[in-house]
Amino acid sequence: MSVINFNIAQWRAWAPGLESVDDWQVWSQQPVVLPVSDAAPDVSFLPAMQRRRLSRLARMAFSVGWPLAEGRQDLPLVFISRHGETPRTLDILSDLATDQPLSPTHFSLSVHNAIIGLWSIMRGETSEMTALAAAGDGLEHGMLEAAALLKEGAPAVLVIITEEQPPQAYSTWIDDVPFPYAVGLLVTPGNDWQLSLNSPAVALSNARWPHALNLLRTLLGQQTTCQHAWKNRVWTWQRNL
Repeated sequence: MSVINFNIAQWRAWAPGLESVDDWQVWSQQPVVLPVSDAAPDVSFLPAMQRRRLSRLARMAFSVGWPLAEGRQDLPLVFISRHGETPRTLDILSDLATDQPLSPTHFSLSVHNAIIGLWSIMRGETSEMTALAAAGDGLEHGMLEAAALLKEGAPAVLVIITEEQPPQAYSTWIDDVPFPYAVGLLVTPGNDWQLSLNSPAVALSNARWPHALNLLRTLLGQQTTCQHAWKNRVWTWQRNL
């Protein structure tokens, strides 16, 4: 069993129609799958020229991360997305299939670490940044990365996890993104939270909602514990009130 301790100093989240804490409070009490929407978060704090390059996935990441990073320099970033830029990838594959010329810009912005590269450029941030593409428990792997950075002396670490609604062509294989979402956590040293990992003898069923959304429900509720199972791994989040 491995255990890490930390505080969640602040958090922000976005999904179509869910932007404020009150919005998320209502959803967390009666969670439902949101209707398909082309809505994108407001990133008007960025210059128009820079905004135009951002996909919705990138806009979601920036919308939750930028306010949490405000006023902080040398803030390490852990970016997590299991599926990444699926719409951009499908566009590139579609062009290849029809012998169309490929856009160098689309390709460069489709790779998994493109968003942290854009973040570094737009914020002038040169601290350590990591882009993870883990399985269904990517959030927990990202928290392990954040805990390692805190242990190395970082006063805070920004953790962003975001998933885009996959194109219909991927629906047979991607079934863990009920709607587009992004969650940002400002993680600091402390003992308010404990995250532990156990490996049970048998695999447990997966949760209905992605781990990040279940964590939001815990943050907004009165629960002190939530568990996330993925294959033969069971993660336990314990809040010390």
